[in-house]
Amino acid sequence: MANNKANGTEEQRSEKLNGKEYQKALRELQTKLVEMQEWVKATGAKVVVVFEGRDAAGKGGVINCIMERVSPRVFRHLALPAPTEREKTQLYSQRYVAYLPAAGEVILFDRSWYNRALVEHVMGFCTTHEYEDFLRLCPGFEALLKDNGINLIKYWFEVSEKEQRKRFLKRIQPMDLESHRRWYDYSRAKDAMFAATDTPQSPWHVVQTDNKERARLNCISHLLSVVPWKQIPQDKIKLPKRQKPHGYKEPDWNYRWIPEKY
Repeated sequence: MANNKANGTEEQRSEKLNGKEYQKALRELQTKLVEMQEWVKATGAKVVVVFEGRDAAGKGGVINCIMERVSPRVFRHLALPAPTEREKTQLYSQRYVAYLPAAGEVILFDRSWYNRALVEHVMGFCTTHEYEDFLRLCPGFEALLKDNGINLIKYWFEVSEKEQRKRFLKRIQPMDLESHRRWYDYSRAKDAMFAATDTPQSPWHVVQTDNKERARLNCISHLLSVVPWKQIPQDKIKLPKRQKPHGYKEPDWNYRWIPEKY
Protein backbone atom coordinates (compact mmCIF):
# COMPACT_ATOMS: atom_id res chain seq x y z
CA MET A 1 0.00 0.00 0.00
CA ALA A 2 1.37 3.37 -1.01
CA ASN A 3 2.48 5.73 1.72
CA ASN A 4 0.38 8.80 2.35
CA LYS A 5 2.57 11.90 2.50
CA ALA A 6 0.11 13.46 4.93
CA ASN A 7 1.17 10.82 7.43
CA GLY A 8 4.77 12.05 7.56
CA THR A 9 7.96 10.50 6.25
CA GLU A 10 8.83 6.84 6.70
CA GLU A 11 11.65 7.87 9.02
CA GLN A 12 9.27 9.89 11.22
CA ARG A 13 6.74 7.06 11.37
CA SER A 14 9.36 4.47 12.34
CA GLU A 15 11.00 6.62 15.01
CA LYS A 16 10.08 5.22 18.40
CA LEU A 17 8.48 7.36 21.07
CA ASN A 18 10.16 7.24 24.45
CA GLY A 19 8.14 5.56 27.19
CA LYS A 20 7.19 8.70 29.11
CA GLU A 21 6.14 10.55 25.96
CA TYR A 22 3.98 7.63 24.83
CA GLN A 23 2.34 7.09 28.23
CA LYS A 24 1.56 10.80 28.61
CA ALA A 25 -0.07 11.01 25.18
CA LEU A 26 -1.97 7.76 25.75
CA ARG A 27 -3.29 8.93 29.13
CA GLU A 28 -4.56 12.17 27.57
CA LEU A 29 -6.36 10.27 24.81
CA GLN A 30 -7.84 7.77 27.27
CA THR A 31 -9.18 10.67 29.34
CA LYS A 32 -10.94 11.97 26.22
CA LEU A 33 -12.34 8.48 25.57
CA VAL A 34 -13.94 8.57 29.02
CA GLU A 35 -15.39 11.99 28.17
CA MET A 36 -16.72 10.57 24.90
CA GLN A 37 -18.21 7.69 26.88
CA GLU A 38 -20.19 10.17 28.99
CA TRP A 39 -21.54 11.75 25.80
CA VAL A 40 -22.54 8.32 24.45
CA LYS A 41 -24.42 7.57 27.68
CA ALA A 42 -26.05 10.99 27.93
CA THR A 43 -27.23 11.16 24.31
CA GLY A 44 -28.01 7.50 23.68
CA ALA A 45 -25.56 7.43 20.78
CA LYS A 46 -24.82 4.14 19.02
CA VAL A 47 -21.28 3.58 17.75
CA VAL A 48 -19.72 0.67 15.85
CA VAL A 49 -15.98 0.55 15.21
CA VAL A 50 -14.71 -2.12 12.82
CA PHE A 51 -11.07 -3.22 13.14
CA GLU A 52 -9.73 -5.14 10.16
CA GLY A 53 -6.25 -5.58 8.73
CA ARG A 54 -3.42 -7.93 8.11
CA ASP A 55 -2.49 -10.48 10.74
CA ALA A 56 -0.02 -9.12 13.32
CA ALA A 57 -0.86 -5.53 12.33
CA GLY A 58 -1.64 -4.53 15.92
CA LYS A 59 -5.44 -4.38 16.06
CA GLY A 60 -5.55 -6.02 19.48
CA GLY A 61 -3.10 -3.55 20.99
CA VAL A 62 -5.22 -0.57 19.92
CA ILE A 63 -8.40 -2.19 21.22
CA ASN A 64 -6.75 -2.93 24.57
CA CYS A 65 -5.68 0.72 24.87
CA ILE A 66 -9.22 1.88 24.11
CA MET A 67 -10.77 -0.52 26.63
CA GLU A 68 -8.25 0.09 29.42
CA ARG A 69 -10.04 2.98 31.18
CA VAL A 70 -13.60 2.98 29.83
CA SER A 71 -16.59 1.08 31.22
CA PRO A 72 -17.24 -2.39 29.74
CA ARG A 73 -20.94 -1.58 30.17
CA VAL A 74 -20.61 1.10 27.49
CA PHE A 75 -17.62 -0.06 25.40
CA ARG A 76 -17.81 -3.71 24.39
CA HIS A 77 -14.99 -5.61 22.69
CA LEU A 78 -16.39 -8.27 20.38
CA ALA A 79 -14.18 -10.98 18.88
CA LEU A 80 -16.46 -13.73 17.61
CA PRO A 81 -15.21 -17.33 17.31
CA ALA A 82 -15.78 -19.45 14.22
CA PRO A 83 -19.51 -19.79 13.46
CA THR A 84 -21.42 -22.75 14.84
CA GLU A 85 -23.14 -25.24 12.55
CA ARG A 86 -26.44 -23.45 13.23
CA GLU A 87 -24.96 -20.02 12.48
CA LYS A 88 -23.63 -21.31 9.17
CA THR A 89 -27.25 -21.86 8.05
CA GLN A 90 -28.36 -18.31 8.96
CA LEU A 91 -28.26 -15.19 6.83
CA TYR A 92 -24.62 -14.13 6.88
CA SER A 93 -25.35 -10.71 8.42
CA GLN A 94 -27.70 -12.23 11.02
CA ARG A 95 -24.82 -13.26 13.25
CA TYR A 96 -23.50 -9.70 13.47
CA VAL A 97 -26.84 -7.90 13.75
CA ALA A 98 -27.38 -9.58 17.12
CA TYR A 99 -24.35 -7.70 18.50
CA LEU A 100 -25.10 -4.22 17.16
CA PRO A 101 -25.35 -1.50 19.82
CA ALA A 102 -28.41 -0.31 21.66
CA ALA A 103 -28.61 3.33 22.75
CA GLY A 104 -25.59 4.37 24.81
CA GLU A 105 -23.23 1.65 23.59
CA VAL A 106 -19.97 1.44 21.62
CA ILE A 107 -19.16 -1.91 19.98
CA LEU A 108 -15.58 -2.64 18.90
CA PHE A 109 -15.59 -5.42 16.31
CA ASP A 110 -12.22 -7.20 16.40
CA ARG A 111 -12.76 -8.69 12.94
CA SER A 112 -16.28 -8.33 11.62
CA TRP A 113 -18.60 -9.17 8.73
CA TYR A 114 -15.56 -8.45 6.55
CA ASN A 115 -14.31 -11.95 7.37
CA ARG A 116 -16.19 -12.99 4.24
CA ALA A 117 -14.21 -10.62 2.03
CA LEU A 118 -10.88 -11.58 3.57
CA VAL A 119 -10.05 -14.80 5.42
CA GLU A 120 -13.12 -16.77 4.25
CA HIS A 121 -12.44 -15.85 0.63
CA VAL A 122 -8.67 -16.33 0.73
CA MET A 123 -8.83 -19.62 2.65
CA GLY A 124 -11.76 -21.02 0.66
CA PHE A 125 -14.21 -21.04 3.58
CA CYS A 126 -17.00 -19.57 1.42
CA THR A 127 -18.14 -20.06 -2.15
CA THR A 128 -17.42 -17.60 -4.96
CA HIS A 129 -21.14 -16.81 -5.10
CA GLU A 130 -21.23 -16.03 -1.34
CA TYR A 131 -18.14 -13.84 -1.69
CA GLU A 132 -19.45 -11.88 -4.65
CA ASP A 133 -22.85 -11.46 -2.98
CA PHE A 134 -21.15 -10.04 0.08
CA LEU A 135 -19.20 -7.42 -1.86
CA ARG A 136 -22.36 -6.43 -3.75
CA LEU A 137 -24.65 -6.23 -0.71
CA CYS A 138 -22.29 -4.89 1.97
CA PRO A 139 -22.62 -1.16 1.10
CA GLY A 140 -26.40 -1.48 1.40
CA PHE A 141 -26.09 -3.24 4.76
CA GLU A 142 -23.84 -0.48 6.09
CA ALA A 143 -26.18 2.20 4.73
CA LEU A 144 -28.98 0.51 6.70
CA LEU A 145 -26.90 0.75 9.89
CA LYS A 146 -26.29 4.45 9.34
CA ASP A 147 -29.94 5.09 8.46
CA ASN A 148 -30.82 3.58 11.85
CA GLY A 149 -28.63 6.03 13.74
CA ILE A 150 -25.45 3.97 14.09
CA ASN A 151 -22.13 5.81 13.80
CA LEU A 152 -19.99 3.37 11.78
CA ILE A 153 -16.21 3.79 11.68
CA LYS A 154 -14.02 1.29 9.78
CA TYR A 155 -10.26 0.87 10.24
CA TRP A 156 -7.83 -1.10 8.10
CA PHE A 157 -4.50 -1.83 9.83
CA GLU A 158 -1.62 -2.01 7.38
CA VAL A 159 1.79 -3.50 8.20
CA SER A 160 4.77 -3.95 5.91
CA GLU A 161 5.93 -7.40 4.80
CA LYS A 162 9.18 -6.99 6.73
CA GLU A 163 7.50 -5.95 9.98
CA GLN A 164 4.81 -8.64 9.73
CA ARG A 165 7.50 -11.30 9.28
CA LYS A 166 9.35 -10.03 12.35
CA ARG A 167 6.18 -10.16 14.45
CA PHE A 168 5.23 -13.62 13.18
CA LEU A 169 8.61 -14.99 14.24
CA LYS A 170 7.87 -13.83 17.80
CA ARG A 171 4.39 -15.38 18.06
CA ILE A 172 4.04 -17.99 15.31
CA GLN A 173 0.61 -19.69 15.17
CA PRO A 174 -0.83 -22.18 12.63
CA MET A 175 -2.91 -19.53 10.80
CA ASP A 176 0.10 -17.20 10.72
CA LEU A 177 1.87 -19.64 8.42
CA GLU A 178 -0.88 -19.36 5.82
CA SER A 179 -1.17 -15.60 6.28
CA HIS A 180 2.56 -15.25 5.68
CA ARG A 181 2.48 -17.52 2.63
CA ARG A 182 -0.59 -15.85 1.12
CA TRP A 183 0.53 -12.20 1.43
CA TYR A 184 -0.49 -11.39 -2.16
CA ASP A 185 -3.77 -13.33 -1.96
CA TYR A 186 -4.68 -11.12 1.01
CA SER A 187 -3.48 -8.05 -0.90
CA ARG A 188 -5.82 -8.86 -3.79
CA ALA A 189 -8.71 -9.55 -1.38
CA LYS A 190 -8.08 -6.25 0.39
CA ASP A 191 -7.97 -4.36 -2.92
CA ALA A 192 -11.28 -5.88 -4.05
CA MET A 193 -12.84 -5.15 -0.65
CA PHE A 194 -11.80 -1.50 -0.81
CA ALA A 195 -13.08 -1.15 -4.37
CA ALA A 196 -16.51 -2.44 -3.32
CA THR A 197 -16.93 -1.02 0.19
CA ASP A 198 -14.80 2.15 0.53
CA THR A 199 -17.82 4.43 0.06
CA PRO A 200 -18.30 8.12 0.92
CA GLN A 201 -20.93 7.07 3.50
CA SER A 202 -18.77 4.35 5.11
CA PRO A 203 -15.12 4.96 4.19
CA TRP A 204 -12.13 2.90 5.25
CA HIS A 205 -9.54 4.70 7.39
CA VAL A 206 -6.06 3.20 7.02
CA VAL A 207 -3.71 2.95 10.00
CA GLN A 208 0.02 2.50 9.34
CA THR A 209 1.19 0.14 12.10
CA ASP A 210 4.90 -0.60 11.63
CA ASN A 211 5.38 1.49 14.77
CA LYS A 212 2.85 0.06 17.24
CA GLU A 213 2.95 2.92 19.75
CA ARG A 214 2.39 5.60 17.12
CA ALA A 215 -0.37 3.51 15.53
CA ARG A 216 -2.24 3.25 18.84
CA LEU A 217 -2.06 6.99 19.45
CA ASN A 218 -2.94 7.88 15.85
CA CYS A 219 -5.93 5.54 15.73
CA ILE A 220 -7.43 6.66 19.05
CA SER A 221 -6.87 10.30 18.14
CA HIS A 222 -8.64 9.76 14.82
CA LEU A 223 -11.53 7.90 16.46
CA LEU A 224 -12.05 10.84 18.82
CA SER A 225 -12.12 13.18 15.82
CA VAL A 226 -14.73 11.30 13.75
CA VAL A 227 -17.29 10.52 16.48
CA PRO A 228 -19.32 13.75 16.89
CA TRP A 229 -19.07 13.86 20.67
CA LYS A 230 -18.77 16.83 22.97
CA GLN A 231 -17.90 17.19 26.62
CA ILE A 232 -20.86 16.76 28.95
CA PRO A 233 -20.79 19.06 32.02
CA GLN A 234 -20.42 17.03 35.19
CA ASP A 235 -21.65 18.04 38.63
CA LYS A 236 -18.88 18.31 41.17
CA ILE A 237 -18.90 15.23 43.39
CA LYS A 238 -18.81 15.70 47.14
CA LEU A 239 -18.37 12.66 49.34
CA PRO A 240 -20.98 12.37 52.11
CA LYS A 241 -19.88 11.98 55.70
CA ARG A 242 -19.23 8.40 56.68
CA GLN A 243 -21.71 6.93 59.16
CA LYS A 244 -20.71 6.46 62.80
CA PRO A 245 -19.83 2.93 63.92
CA HIS A 246 -22.69 2.64 66.45
CA GLY A 247 -20.89 -0.09 68.38
CA TYR A 248 -19.47 -1.98 65.38
CA LYS A 249 -16.23 -3.83 66.14
CA GLU A 250 -14.19 -5.70 63.56
CA PRO A 251 -14.17 -9.45 64.36
CA ASP A 252 -10.94 -11.19 65.20
CA TRP A 253 -11.12 -13.29 62.04
CA ASN A 254 -8.24 -15.28 60.60
CA TYR A 255 -8.36 -13.75 57.14
CA ARG A 256 -6.50 -15.58 54.39
CA TRP A 257 -4.41 -12.66 53.15
CA ILE A 258 -2.61 -13.26 49.86
CA PRO A 259 1.22 -13.08 49.94
CA GLU A 260 2.61 -9.58 49.40
CA LYS A 261 5.32 -10.31 46.87
CA TYR A 262 5.50 -6.83 45.38
